[in-house]
Amino acid sequence: MTKRIVNILISITLLAAFSACKHVDTAAQAAADAELIDRGTANVISVSARAFGSAAENATPEQEYYIGRAVAANILSGYKLWNGNAELTNYLNLICHAIVLNSPQPVIFNDYHVAILDTNEINAFATSGGHIFVTRGLLNAAKTEDALAGVIAHEIAHIQLRHGIKSIKTSRMTEAILITAAAGVSNAKGMDVNELSDIFNESVGEIMQTMVNSGYSKEQEYEADIAAMYLMGAAGYEPSGFIDVLNELKAIHTAGPGFGRTHPAPAQRIYFAEKALGRFDVTDTRLNRQERFNEALRLMIAAR
Repeated sequence: MTKRIVNILISITLLAAFSACKHVDTAAQAAADAELIDRGTANVISVSARAFGSAAENATPEQEYYIGRAVAANILSGYKLWNGNAELTNYLNLICHAIVLNSPQPVIFNDYHVAILDTNEINAFATSGGHIFVTRGLLNAAKTEDALAGVIAHEIAHIQLRHGIKSIKTSRMTEAILITAAAGVSNAKGMDVNELSDIFNESVGEIMQTMVNSGYSKEQEYEADIAAMYLMGAAGYEPSGFIDVLNELKAIHTAGPGFGRTHPAPAQRIYFAEKALGRFDVTDTRLNRQERFNEALRLMIAAR
């Protein structure tokens, strides 16, 4: 394949980003039928056009789940799951489901699941697939069930606000452009369409890993904070419990790995959360939940 043909292919597929990609796909195959280009070149154009189309459309719930599952796999490549006590993990999942059952989106493709990461690092992660990871370090910062519910509600808010999906859309389009460039080169080397699809999937995985490392924007974190307080109130939790855990995090806040790198400073978050607190009118029943929280805490201490 000459350099001129490669450039033509790239130009065609760049135009596909701004036109109906399925028409480019059809035109490429028609050109091959007319023997204007070979079938391999037509397939390269087709897969590139489909990559642009996939990047531009909204993800379905199933796609969100599989994207989230890839994010979860990336997280677990860097952290070990803590299985010290199944009762404690079940306790966290019961809190999670109490919140989601009273939320605007109680059902997602494969449900919501909470797991504990075996690290003293203070952090939490949520994927679009409904996976919620909370570190042992962050669990130790919560002094009440309502504070713990605030941590989980914040991660649920990220899922329901689709922050993960929103953060990768532009990057997915960028990767589609890179596939286009790779497509022209790879056709000369004999790389098949399936291999090109693998490149795309691997690139998406790298984007998601970057998202986990760098965290969401400050605006998205503040949005998730306020949404978490609404979710807590709807489930009967005291929204100020979220501020309680932020105060605990403020006392131990550092700018190092984990929470300090992926979240705004707690003082900023507390400021906005306190301003929002007046919106809620929830009967304070925290004392009713303290005994079971203390039992959960004992489970964690016993498993150390």
